Amino acid sequence: MEQVRVGVIGMGMGRNHAVNFRDTAEAALVAICDVNPERLEQVAHEVHPWRTYTNYEDLIADTEIDAVAVALPNALHERVVLMALEAGKHVMCEKPLAMNAVEGERMVETSRRLNRKLMMHFNYRFQPSSQAIKRAIDQGALGHVYFAKTIWHRGRGIPNLGGWFTQKKMAGGGALIDLGVHRLDLALWLMGYPRPVSVTGSTFNYLGRQLAEAEGKVFDVDDLAAGFIRFDNGACLVIEASWASNYERREDQWTQLFGVNGGAVTRNWDDGYQYEARIFRGHLHEVNTEVPEAPEHIETPQQHFCRAILNDTETMAPGEQGLTVMRLLDALYESAATGREVRLD
Repeated sequence: MEQVRVGVIGMGMGRNHAVNFRDTAEAALVAICDVNPERLEQVAHEVHPWRTYTNYEDLIADTEIDAVAVALPNALHERVVLMALEAGKHVMCEKPLAMNAVEGERMVETSRRLNRKLMMHFNYRFQPSSQAIKRAIDQGALGHVYFAKTIWHRGRGIPNLGGWFTQKKMAGGGALIDLGVHRLDLALWLMGYPRPVSVTGSTFNYLGRQLAEAEGKVFDVDDLAAGFIRFDNGACLVIEASWASNYERREDQWTQLFGVNGGAVTRNWDDGYQYEARIFRGHLHEVNTEVPEAPEHIETPQQHFCRAILNDTETMAPGEQGLTVMRLLDALYESAATGREVRLD
C-alpha cells in the first residue's frame, strides 16, 4: 500500500484535516462527511474528495477507506471511533479523546484488541516551536524538569455561545476541555509524560453565564479553569485556561518549563498562528537566552498518521496519552466540584 485511503467526518475542525490529507502524498482523500449539505459542498469544492456523505455510518461502511479522522462534538467521539475501529479502520481523533476517561478506556482497549491505530490530534506538538523545544530537552538542555506552567487565556472568545461547545451534555466541559487540553498535552509531552499522582482544580463561569443569560442561551460549563498537578517524579504543573476573562490580552498561549540545567518557553499569539521558542541556560548569576533549532522538515499530524500506518510504527500521540489527559481533565473537574484534592496513584 503506497497511500492510506482516508475519510474525514465533520467539516468544522475536520476541514483542516481534509486540507492536510489532500496535501499529503501518503494519503488519498476518499471521502468527507457532514450533516450540513451546504458546508459539505463548500469543503468538497476545496479539497476534491472522491465522494461525499451526509451520514458517518455510510462513510465508515465504505470498504475503500483504510483510516478515518473524527472531528465531531465530544459526545459523539466514543460512538463514532468505536464504530470505525470495529469496521477495521485506523482512527485519528480530535481532542479531547472522549467525554470522560471511562469512554476513553473503551476506545483505547478496542484499538489494542483490534490492532488498529488510535492517534490523538494533538497538533500543537507539530509546531516548529514545540519541535525545537522538544529536541533541546531530549538533548539534555534542561535536565530534570521539576516545574512547568501552561496557559491558554482569552479575554473574550467563547465559541458559538449556546451551541454544543457551551453545553455540558455535548462537550463535557468548557474552556478546560476545549483549550486547556492542548496546553496540558503539550506540557506533558515536553516533560516526558510523567505519571500524575494528584490533582487540585477550580472552575468558574461568571462571565460566560452573564452573557448567556443576557442572550437567553445555554451556558453550563466553565469559562475559566485552573489546576495544580503533582507527578511521581516530584515535578508539578500549573494549568490555566479561559474562554472569557479580564485578561490583559485578547489571547495568550504559552508553556514554560523549569529544569535543573535550564528553562524553556514556547508561546503562541494571533490565534496561535505566530509562535516562538526560547531556551534559558547559565550559571547561578548569569542566564543566557538561546533560540533552539527546529528540525528541517516537520510533518503535519495527518502525514505522521499516514506514515505510521504505512510503516506500522507507533504514532507520536497514541490514544493512551489521550487517555492520560482525559483522566487529568476528569480529576480537575472532580476536584473543582468537591473542593478537594483528587488522588490518582
